[in-house]
Amino acid sequence: MFSPMFEKPKEEEGSAVTGGRSGVVAVIGRTNVGKSTLLNALLGEKVSIVSDTVQTTRNVIRAIFTEERGQLVFLDTPGVHKAEGDFGRNLNKMARSSVGGADAILLVFDASRKPWQEDEGWMRRLMKDDTPCVLLFNKTDLGTGFIETYKALWVRVAEEKQSGLHPVWLEGSAVTGDGLSALTDRLFSVVPEGPHLFPEEILTDYPRKLNIGDVIREKLFDRLQDELPHCIAVWVETIDEKEKGWTVEADVYVERHSQKGIVIGAKGRLLKSVQYEAGKELNEMYGVPVKVKLWVKVEKNWRKNFWVLKKLGYA
Repeated sequence: MFSPMFEKPKEEEGSAVTGGRSGVVAVIGRTNVGKSTLLNALLGEKVSIVSDTVQTTRNVIRAIFTEERGQLVFLDTPGVHKAEGDFGRNLNKMARSSVGGADAILLVFDASRKPWQEDEGWMRRLMKDDTPCVLLFNKTDLGTGFIETYKALWVRVAEEKQSGLHPVWLEGSAVTGDGLSALTDRLFSVVPEGPHLFPEEILTDYPRKLNIGDVIREKLFDRLQDELPHCIAVWVETIDEKEKGWTVEADVYVERHSQKGIVIGAKGRLLKSVQYEAGKELNEMYGVPVKVKLWVKVEKNWRKNFWVLKKLGYA
C-alpha cells in the first residue's frame, strides 16, 4: 500500500534523523528511458506516474529513499526532448536546472536503443562540473546491444571537451529489479555524510494536488494512448477530505473543442472510466475512499499561455 503521507508534515520539521549518509541525487536523461519506473522500483512505492508516452513527468518530484545507511533524495526530472514551444522549453529548463546543487547525478540510458542527440547532450552537460555521476544502462531486460556505443560516445565527447570526469557505469532493469542493489550501494558511497534531510516515513514532498493531478493524467494517457496526451493537462481544484472519504474535483484542459468530445468519450464512458480508475488508485495510495469528479474545459493553446503553465507548475 502507498504511504498516506505525501506532504511533509509541518509538525515534524526538524525531526530528521542523524547519522549515516544523505544527499540529493538528480535523476536525468532523455525522455522515456524509464526514470520514473526506476524510482518507483527503488522505493517499492509509486511516487511518479509511468507511461510509454513521452513527457509523462512534467514536474521535478522528490522521491525519498531511507534505510539504515542514510537517505537518498531523488529528483525525478522531466525527460529532455526536442522542445516545441514554451511548454517543451520549460520542461527542458526544469530538467537541466535540477543538476545544479545535487550531491550526485544519475544519468539513465536505454541500453536497448542507440544513443539519441539528447543522450549526447546530457554527456556534454555533465562534463561542465565535477559532481559525482553514475551512468545507468536501464532496460537491460529488453537488450544490451548498444552499451559499447554509449561508452564510445562518452570517450569521444570527453576527448573533445578535454574532460577528466570518470563516471561509474552500471547496468540494470527497473522492471526486473536487476542491478538496483548495486545502484543504491554506489549512490550511498558518493553522497556526503550527514543527517536525514526528511523524516524517515516520508516518501515524497510532492504537493498532494499535483500528485493527484498526475494520477488522473496517467489514467487519461492509458485510455487515449498517443491520440491527445500532450494536449491534456489536469488541475485539481479542490480536495474535500472527510472521515468517510475524499472527493476530488479537477479540471481537464484541452486545446480545442474537437478534443473535448474525445476525452469525454461516447456517452461519457471514457471520462467515467478515468474517474473510476483514478479513484481506485488514489484509494490505494492514501488509504481512504476517493471519489473523482472531472470537468473537461477548453483552454485554447494552453501550452503557450504563461499564466496557465505557471498555475500548473510548468513555468
